[in-house]
Amino acid sequence: MKKLILGAAIAVMSAGVAFADTVRMGTEGAYPPYNFVDDNGEIVGFERDLGDELCKRAGLECTWVKNDWDSIIPNLVSGNYDTIIAGMSITAERDEVIDFTQEYKPADPSAYLAVAGTDDSAIDGIVAAQVNTVQSGFVAKSSATLVEFATPDETIAAVKSGEADAVLADYSYLAPIAAESGGELILLSPRPFIGGGVGMGIRESDTELKDKMNAAIDSVKADGTLNALLAKWFPEETSIHSAY
Repeated sequence: MKKLILGAAIAVMSAGVAFADTVRMGTEGAYPPYNFVDDNGEIVGFERDLGDELCKRAGLECTWVKNDWDSIIPNLVSGNYDTIIAGMSITAERDEVIDFTQEYKPADPSAYLAVAGTDDSAIDGIVAAQVNTVQSGFVAKSSATLVEFATPDETIAAVKSGEADAVLADYSYLAPIAAESGGELILLSPRPFIGGGVGMGIRESDTELKDKMNAAIDSVKADGTLNALLAKWFPEETSIHSAY
Protein backbone atom coordinates (compact mmCIF):
# COMPACT_ATOMS: atom_id res chain seq x y z
CA MET A 1 0.00 0.00 0.00
CA LYS A 2 2.81 2.40 0.87
CA LYS A 3 4.38 1.90 -2.56
CA LEU A 4 1.05 2.58 -4.22
CA ILE A 5 0.66 5.80 -2.26
CA LEU A 6 4.16 6.94 -3.19
CA GLY A 7 3.47 6.18 -6.84
CA ALA A 8 0.34 8.27 -6.73
CA ALA A 9 2.29 11.09 -5.13
CA ILE A 10 4.72 11.17 -8.05
CA ALA A 11 1.84 11.28 -10.49
CA VAL A 12 0.47 14.49 -8.99
CA MET A 13 3.70 16.30 -8.19
CA SER A 14 2.88 19.02 -10.66
CA ALA A 15 -0.74 19.44 -9.60
CA GLY A 16 -0.37 22.08 -6.88
CA VAL A 17 -3.11 24.38 -5.66
CA ALA A 18 -4.30 27.19 -7.85
CA PHE A 19 -5.01 29.89 -5.31
CA ALA A 20 -7.57 31.54 -7.56
CA ASP A 21 -9.64 28.41 -6.92
CA THR A 22 -11.20 27.12 -3.73
CA VAL A 23 -8.99 25.20 -1.31
CA ARG A 24 -10.69 21.96 -0.30
CA MET A 25 -10.26 20.95 3.34
CA GLY A 26 -10.45 17.18 3.78
CA THR A 27 -11.63 15.73 7.09
CA GLU A 28 -13.13 12.52 8.44
CA GLY A 29 -16.22 13.99 10.09
CA ALA A 30 -16.43 11.11 12.58
CA TYR A 31 -14.02 11.87 15.43
CA PRO A 32 -15.39 14.34 17.97
CA PRO A 33 -14.33 16.76 19.27
CA TYR A 34 -11.82 17.13 16.41
CA ASN A 35 -14.38 16.84 13.62
CA PHE A 36 -17.89 15.41 13.33
CA VAL A 37 -21.19 15.89 11.54
CA ASP A 38 -24.02 17.62 13.41
CA ASP A 39 -27.76 17.03 13.16
CA ASN A 40 -27.94 19.37 10.18
CA GLY A 41 -25.36 17.37 8.26
CA GLU A 42 -22.68 20.05 8.71
CA ILE A 43 -19.06 19.33 9.58
CA VAL A 44 -18.35 20.89 12.98
CA GLY A 45 -15.81 20.61 15.79
CA PHE A 46 -12.43 21.96 16.79
CA GLU A 47 -10.92 21.56 13.34
CA ARG A 48 -13.87 23.16 11.57
CA ASP A 49 -13.56 26.22 13.79
CA LEU A 50 -9.80 26.29 13.41
CA GLY A 51 -9.78 25.55 9.68
CA ASP A 52 -12.27 28.32 8.90
CA GLU A 53 -10.17 30.77 10.91
CA LEU A 54 -6.94 29.69 9.20
CA CYS A 55 -8.51 30.10 5.76
CA LYS A 56 -9.73 33.57 6.69
CA ARG A 57 -6.30 34.67 7.88
CA ALA A 58 -4.60 33.10 4.86
CA GLY A 59 -6.97 34.93 2.50
CA LEU A 60 -8.24 31.66 1.05
CA GLU A 61 -11.72 30.54 0.01
CA CYS A 62 -12.18 27.12 1.56
CA THR A 63 -14.76 24.36 1.38
CA TRP A 64 -15.00 21.14 3.37
CA VAL A 65 -14.84 17.59 2.04
CA LYS A 66 -15.72 14.51 4.12
CA ASN A 67 -13.60 11.41 3.49
CA ASP A 68 -13.25 8.07 5.27
CA TRP A 69 -10.13 7.80 7.39
CA ASP A 70 -8.69 4.67 5.78
CA SER A 71 -8.32 6.44 2.41
CA ILE A 72 -7.73 9.98 3.61
CA ILE A 73 -4.02 10.13 2.66
CA PRO A 74 -4.36 8.45 -0.76
CA ASN A 75 -7.19 10.80 -1.69
CA LEU A 76 -5.14 13.86 -0.72
CA VAL A 77 -2.27 12.60 -2.86
CA SER A 78 -4.68 11.89 -5.73
CA GLY A 79 -5.97 15.47 -5.64
CA ASN A 80 -9.49 14.92 -4.31
CA TYR A 81 -8.88 17.73 -1.80
CA ASP A 82 -5.98 19.98 -0.87
CA THR A 83 -5.45 19.48 2.87
CA ILE A 84 -6.06 16.93 5.58
CA ILE A 85 -7.30 18.49 8.80
CA ALA A 86 -8.50 15.46 10.71
CA GLY A 87 -6.76 14.98 14.04
CA MET A 88 -3.76 13.49 12.24
CA SER A 89 -0.60 13.04 14.30
CA ILE A 90 2.62 14.05 12.58
CA THR A 91 4.71 10.90 12.17
CA ALA A 92 7.87 10.09 10.24
CA GLU A 93 6.07 7.39 8.25
CA ARG A 94 3.32 9.72 7.09
CA ASP A 95 5.84 12.43 6.35
CA GLU A 96 7.40 10.15 3.75
CA VAL A 97 4.19 10.36 1.72
CA ILE A 98 2.78 13.83 2.42
CA ASP A 99 4.00 17.05 3.99
CA PHE A 100 2.74 18.65 7.21
CA THR A 101 2.31 22.14 8.55
CA GLN A 102 3.58 22.88 12.01
CA GLU A 103 1.42 21.34 14.73
CA TYR A 104 -1.77 23.10 15.79
CA LYS A 105 -2.42 20.81 18.77
CA PRO A 106 0.01 19.11 21.13
CA ALA A 107 0.05 15.33 21.31
CA ASP A 108 -3.16 14.01 22.84
CA PRO A 109 -2.91 11.33 25.51
CA SER A 110 -4.47 8.07 24.42
CA ALA A 111 -6.70 5.94 26.64
CA TYR A 112 -8.23 2.49 26.83
CA LEU A 113 -12.02 2.12 27.04
CA ALA A 114 -13.67 -1.08 28.29
CA VAL A 115 -16.95 -2.31 29.75
CA ALA A 116 -17.51 -1.72 33.45
CA GLY A 117 -15.82 -4.28 35.66
CA THR A 118 -12.83 -4.70 33.35
CA ASP A 119 -9.41 -4.27 34.93
CA ASP A 120 -6.18 -2.99 33.42
CA SER A 121 -5.13 -6.46 32.29
CA ALA A 122 -7.45 -5.92 29.31
CA ILE A 123 -4.74 -3.88 27.60
CA ASP A 124 -2.86 -7.16 27.04
CA GLY A 125 -5.92 -8.91 25.63
CA ILE A 126 -7.80 -8.18 22.41
CA VAL A 127 -7.60 -4.44 21.76
CA ALA A 128 -9.55 -2.60 19.05
CA ALA A 129 -8.20 0.44 17.22
CA GLN A 130 -9.07 2.38 14.11
CA VAL A 131 -7.06 1.34 11.09
CA ASN A 132 -4.02 3.44 10.10
CA THR A 133 -3.89 5.31 13.39
CA VAL A 134 -0.98 5.80 15.75
CA GLN A 135 -2.96 3.74 18.26
CA SER A 136 -3.21 0.73 15.95
CA GLY A 137 0.53 0.86 15.43
CA PHE A 138 1.07 1.04 19.18
CA VAL A 139 -1.13 -1.99 19.86
CA ALA A 140 0.53 -3.95 17.05
CA LYS A 141 3.90 -3.55 18.78
CA SER A 142 2.53 -4.49 22.21
CA SER A 143 1.69 -7.85 23.75
CA ALA A 144 -2.00 -7.38 22.92
CA THR A 145 -3.89 -8.81 19.95
CA LEU A 146 -4.90 -6.02 17.57
CA VAL A 147 -8.27 -5.91 15.82
CA GLU A 148 -8.70 -2.98 13.43
CA PHE A 149 -11.86 -1.27 12.24
CA ALA A 150 -12.51 1.34 9.58
CA THR A 151 -14.38 3.79 11.83
CA PRO A 152 -14.20 4.91 15.47
CA ASP A 153 -17.82 3.86 16.05
CA GLU A 154 -16.97 0.31 15.06
CA THR A 155 -14.22 0.10 17.67
CA ILE A 156 -16.69 1.09 20.39
CA ALA A 157 -19.22 -1.44 19.12
CA ALA A 158 -16.57 -4.16 19.29
CA VAL A 159 -16.02 -3.49 22.98
CA LYS A 160 -19.74 -3.42 23.73
CA SER A 161 -20.30 -6.70 21.91
CA GLY A 162 -17.37 -8.45 23.57
CA GLU A 163 -15.43 -8.79 20.33
CA ALA A 164 -12.64 -6.77 21.94
CA ASP A 165 -11.57 -6.40 25.57
CA ALA A 166 -10.75 -2.71 25.16
CA VAL A 167 -10.35 0.02 22.57
CA LEU A 168 -7.38 2.37 22.34
CA ALA A 169 -7.98 5.87 20.95
CA ASP A 170 -7.43 9.52 21.85
CA TYR A 171 -8.49 10.32 25.40
CA SER A 172 -10.44 13.34 24.16
CA TYR A 173 -12.55 11.04 21.97
CA LEU A 174 -13.13 8.30 24.55
CA ALA A 175 -13.69 10.36 27.71
CA PRO A 176 -17.11 11.76 26.65
CA ILE A 177 -18.21 8.30 25.51
CA ALA A 178 -17.40 6.86 28.92
CA ALA A 179 -19.09 9.78 30.70
CA GLU A 180 -22.26 9.44 28.64
CA SER A 181 -22.51 5.65 28.88
CA GLY A 182 -24.35 5.62 32.21
CA GLY A 183 -21.67 3.48 33.80
CA GLU A 184 -21.62 0.87 31.02
CA LEU A 185 -18.15 1.87 29.83
CA ILE A 186 -15.07 2.96 31.77
CA LEU A 187 -11.61 4.31 31.08
CA LEU A 188 -8.75 2.13 32.23
CA SER A 189 -5.74 3.57 34.04
CA PRO A 190 -2.98 3.59 31.36
CA ARG A 191 -2.83 6.85 29.38
CA PRO A 192 0.04 6.49 26.89
CA PHE A 193 1.28 9.38 24.79
CA ILE A 194 1.61 8.12 21.22
CA GLY A 195 2.90 10.00 18.19
CA GLY A 196 3.62 13.68 17.83
CA GLY A 197 1.44 16.75 17.71
CA VAL A 198 -1.43 17.19 15.26
CA GLY A 199 -0.80 19.03 11.99
CA MET A 200 -2.43 19.70 8.65
CA GLY A 201 -1.48 17.29 5.88
CA ILE A 202 -0.60 18.84 2.51
CA ARG A 203 0.78 17.43 -0.73
CA GLU A 204 4.56 17.74 -0.93
CA SER A 205 4.22 19.77 -4.12
CA ASP A 206 1.99 22.43 -2.50
CA THR A 207 4.71 24.46 -0.81
CA GLU A 208 2.87 27.75 -1.26
CA LEU A 209 -0.22 26.41 0.49
CA LYS A 210 1.91 25.03 3.31
CA ASP A 211 3.58 28.42 3.77
CA LYS A 212 0.24 30.21 3.86
CA MET A 213 -1.20 27.81 6.42
CA ASN A 214 1.93 27.93 8.59
CA ALA A 215 1.73 31.72 8.65
CA ALA A 216 -1.94 31.51 9.64
CA ILE A 217 -1.12 29.01 12.41
CA ASP A 218 1.59 31.37 13.67
CA SER A 219 -1.06 34.09 13.79
CA VAL A 220 -3.65 32.13 15.80
CA LYS A 221 -0.93 31.02 18.20
CA ALA A 222 0.39 34.56 18.68
CA ASP A 223 -2.92 36.23 19.57
CA GLY A 224 -4.33 33.44 21.78
CA THR A 225 -7.04 32.31 19.35
CA LEU A 226 -5.68 28.77 19.16
CA ASN A 227 -5.47 28.39 22.94
CA ALA A 228 -9.07 29.59 23.23
CA LEU A 229 -10.22 26.96 20.73
CA LEU A 230 -8.28 24.26 22.57
CA ALA A 231 -9.95 25.27 25.83
CA LYS A 232 -13.39 25.25 24.16
CA TRP A 233 -13.13 21.82 22.54
CA PHE A 234 -10.80 20.00 24.98
CA PRO A 235 -11.96 21.31 28.39
CA GLU A 236 -10.52 18.38 30.36
CA GLU A 237 -7.01 18.81 28.97
CA THR A 238 -6.14 21.79 31.15
CA SER A 239 -2.43 21.06 30.94
CA ILE A 240 -2.29 21.96 27.25
CA HIS A 241 -4.72 24.87 27.05
CA SER A 242 -1.90 27.39 27.06
CA ALA A 243 0.60 25.29 25.12
CA TYR A 244 1.09 28.06 22.57
